Formats: sequence, structure tokens, C-alpha cells
Amino acid sequence: MTVYEQLLVVQDHDTRLDQLRHRIATLPERAAVTAAEATLAELEAEEVGVREQRDALARDEKRLADEVTLVDDKLGEVSTTMYSGTVTAPRELQALQDEIGALERRKRSLEDDELELMEAIEPLEAQLAVLAERRVEGDAALAAATAALGEAAGALEADAAEVSAQREAAAVDVDDDLLAEYERQRPLLDGVFIARLTGTSCGGCHLSLSAMEVARIAKLPADARITCEECGRLLVR
Repeated sequence: MTVYEQLLVVQDHDTRLDQLRHRIATLPERAAVTAAEATLAELEAEEVGVREQRDALARDEKRLADEVTLVDDKLGEVSTTMYSGTVTAPRELQALQDEIGALERRKRSLEDDELELMEAIEPLEAQLAVLAERRVEGDAALAAATAALGEAAGALEADAAEVSAQREAAAVDVDDDLLAEYERQRPLLDGVFIARLTGTSCGGCHLSLSAMEVARIAKLPADARITCEECGRLLVR
């Protein structure tokens, strides 16, 4: 086997590696993982939005509850003063009674507002519970998709590792300068730096060489460097 035939073996392994890497990158299981991740991201965004609404209402509800507590405290103070016996003047007693009435109305108003907020919070809490369940399902779906991807990719990666080892073993018998040229030029030639000459056709560009060129090549030694006159790729007879 000539050095060029050996280089063609290396290229065959590299082509197989390219195919395996492409298959790994485009596995349908990878799309399933991406879809599961997108679903979880959407759920998280929705959950954040609902939680922000719930928390804003909860803060307002807490503020109203605190105001009710303050009104209750004030009612207690005024009632204590009114019934303590220290105030006897009818006008002062009437003022205390009026203040108690105003405080009770204020308390009822605050409690009504607080009830409205609690009723508004309730469906948001229910929505968060549903989103939490969907999040659990989404996590399970992502875990399953990730496991499936790992299994599918693992098999291909094992094949790639084997081919890579074969490629390295084949490359040992190729001249260093020629191998360096191959590795430099192959990406610029659509992955085909060296090809077989089949009849009069180049296996790289698939164009036919002239009859004169084919006749000239036929007279060259087996280990001669041959290039395609159309694309410049190395050729192996």
C-alpha cells in the first residue's frame, strides 16, 4: 500500500467520524431535550408572573390586616376611656361614641377590602399549584429525554471512539508533512482531499480527466503524486 493509499484510509475514517458527529449533533433525542427545556422555561416564566401577582396582592392584604389591627387597638382604647367612668360630660361621651362608630365603619371597610384581596389571591394560589404539578411533569420529561439522549449519543460516541482509534493507527504510516497538508486542506475541499481515480473520473469532483492526462498518469510509478487537473485533489489509482 502506497502512502497515498494509506492517506485515503485515514480520510475514510475521518469521513466516518464526520458522519458520526453529525448524527450525534442531530439526534432526534436532542430535539426532545430542547423541547423539554423550552417547556420548562415557559412554565418558569409563567410561574414567576403569577407569583409576582400573588405576592403583590398578599402585600396589600397584609397592609390591610395591619390597619385592621391598628383600628382594633384604637377601638379598644376609646371604648376603655368611654366606659372607664372618667368621662362624664355628655358632649365628650357623644364624641367618644362618634369616634367608636367611625372606627367600626373604617374597620368594616378595611375588612371588606381585605376579603376582596383574599378572594383575588385564591385563584392565583390554585394556578401556582397547577403550575407546580406541571413543573414536576416537565422535570420528569426532561430527565427522560436527557437519559434517552445520553443512551443514543453514548452508542454513537463509542463508535466514534473506535473509528478515531483506527484513524490514529492508520495515520502513523503517513508522512508527517503530507498528513499536515491533508489536515490543512481537507476542510477547504468539502472533506475530500484525496480521491480514487475510477476509470477517467475523479472521485472528488466527479469530473472526467482528459484522455491525454489519463494516459500520462498510467505511465507514472505506483507511488507517484497525482493530482486531478480539474479540482487539484490528490488521486489514488
